[in-house]
Amino acid sequence: MSKKQNKKFITPEILRGAVKGAFVKLNPRYMMRNPVMFVVEIGCFITLLLSFFPGLFGDVDAGSLRIYDIIVCVILFITVLFANFAEAVAEGRGKAQAASLKKTQKDTEAHLLHEDGSETIVRSSELKKGDIVLVVAGEVIPGDGEVIEGIASVDESAITGESAPVVRESGGDFCSVTGGTTVVSDWLKIRITSDPGNSFLERMIALVEGTSRKKSPNEIALNTLLLSLTIIFLIVIVTLYPIAAYAGVQLRISTLIALTVCLIPTTIGGLLSAIGIAGMDRVTRFNVIAMSGKAVEACGDVDTMILDKTGTITYGNRLAADFFPVGGAKREDLIRCAALCSLKDETPEGKSTLELARQLGDKSKELSGSEFISFSAQTRMSGVDLPDGTKVRKGASDAIEEFVSKLGGKVPSDLREKVSEIAGLGGTPLTVCENNKILGVIYLKDTVKPGMVERFERLRKIGIKTIMCTGDNALTAATIAKEAGVDGFVAECKPEDKIKLIKKEQSEGKIVAMTGDGTNDAPALAQANVGLAMNSGTTAAKEAANMVDLDSDPTKILEVVEIGKQLLITRGSLTTFSIANDIAKYFAIIPAMFMTAIPELGVLNIMNLATPYSAILSALIFNAIIIPCLIPLAMKGVKYRPMSSGKILARNMLIFGVGGIITPFVGIKIIDLIIHPLLALIGF
Repeated sequence: MSKKQNKKFITPEILRGAVKGAFVKLNPRYMMRNPVMFVVEIGCFITLLLSFFPGLFGDVDAGSLRIYDIIVCVILFITVLFANFAEAVAEGRGKAQAASLKKTQKDTEAHLLHEDGSETIVRSSELKKGDIVLVVAGEVIPGDGEVIEGIASVDESAITGESAPVVRESGGDFCSVTGGTTVVSDWLKIRITSDPGNSFLERMIALVEGTSRKKSPNEIALNTLLLSLTIIFLIVIVTLYPIAAYAGVQLRISTLIALTVCLIPTTIGGLLSAIGIAGMDRVTRFNVIAMSGKAVEACGDVDTMILDKTGTITYGNRLAADFFPVGGAKREDLIRCAALCSLKDETPEGKSTLELARQLGDKSKELSGSEFISFSAQTRMSGVDLPDGTKVRKGASDAIEEFVSKLGGKVPSDLREKVSEIAGLGGTPLTVCENNKILGVIYLKDTVKPGMVERFERLRKIGIKTIMCTGDNALTAATIAKEAGVDGFVAECKPEDKIKLIKKEQSEGKIVAMTGDGTNDAPALAQANVGLAMNSGTTAAKEAANMVDLDSDPTKILEVVEIGKQLLITRGSLTTFSIANDIAKYFAIIPAMFMTAIPELGVLNIMNLATPYSAILSALIFNAIIIPCLIPLAMKGVKYRPMSSGKILARNMLIFGVGGIITPFVGIKIIDLIIHPLLALIGF
């Protein structure tokens, strides 16, 4: 998926699809999945019958009020359409993403290898789990699999949107490949790990389309609550009819239906599915595939986050942080020699050493005739022989000491002290010498990624505890943990230690999230409530997790958690707004229904609505138009700010609770002022 996705809320294509979907979803078999809106649809059908047969239920003066029944029917129909439209828009955004993914889904040819060494050409759709295929440069990988032989660059832009190729090789945690990606160099021998129709790409398409979406537990619970409220209001309204008759008030069936629709939670009922689909859509647009809506919601409930140190909190390689001269050497000479050694050193350590030297003002350049010495496991050092015969080296301290001693030099008395000091800080010391003189030590350290301290502070504000896991010793772990600002750490951590830690946190009733990419991470990913696997990782890790990051960025779990919280806050806020709405609509309709027979109820007509009919229709119209007005908010989500749950609740009650009461009062009054003259023209 391209990072340059269309950021428009709704495109013409989505609009056309949503309008069509709104009518298709009118099918009662589909509407029954949403009990609240199904009640509205039934009400629409009954008022449609009353439009043709006004006296069907024994209403007095039914014929003269046929137009009123027609108006109520039309408004109810529009209400159902708007609710269906909201859901169709959410689905349309997902289907637009799926369409772009389907373009990468090609039935390509594959070179199938047999046990006897022979090779046959087959269609990718014919490949089964366990088959071995050969893919060379320029060919599309025919299916999900693991590299068992070879090393090559793979273009994954069709899946991730990243233009830069990534290296895939046999063994380790970077052996997994995805069907639909392209080999751009060399060759790979791949073992297929998925059966036809069950590839990662196909599952992605199904998920973003919404075809495999299942309601999450929270969504089911809220649906149950809304259904209960609907049943309660139906019982109240059914009993209202005989009570009104006893009081001498003849209530029309269409009025009772209007009252029902206005009092049941139609606003959240119409938006509930859209909110759930939009939540998964936001995660998907962030290049993360959630295997279920439950996983996204679980992100919003996370209490503890477990993160690997290397590659997540720190860069994957140790980088140069400082230069420490020894034996009375000048710091400038140390920096100069370190830079000369690193001019042709393409390792991360070498590049960072040269970059740091440049930042400190060094301007050393390659001299013509210089001979660069690459690092080797045997010598454990690298360097350069200058044209004038000067030998400059950097490497492990004991290797440099031996090199200097052979040239007749002496080891400075403070060298070992400085080396021990750097090691004690969790760093790696690289000793530098010029001929037979040791100049000093380069301090290589695990560098915390920029912005991590602020992000952990942000998580702390919302009550999430962060725990760093590392294989380093306790001293190194403590140094990095303090620098990064995590709440705790586990040093010398083994895979089983992660599982123990997750179980411990879960036993205390906490929801745990973690990231991983290796086969050794799979058990912990499966144990965690939220397991985010890297797309670059092994198949075992991706199958164990309930979320997959296409960009393979371990830090992304921090953003995913916030998206999950935003989903929960959005649903809670709009539910609060919907129920608060009903209070205002109650004050609009109830007094209007009984004012003529019971004038004392006029005190409740605080909006001073013109007539009973304009009051009822105004409330009904507001009930219909508020749904499309809230669609953008349901899609984008309520703006999330890191704060305690108590403050979030208070803020949302103020904005969506109080606002949900005030808005309908204002809206219904405005609509009443508009429609009253129109109703007067037709005799109401």
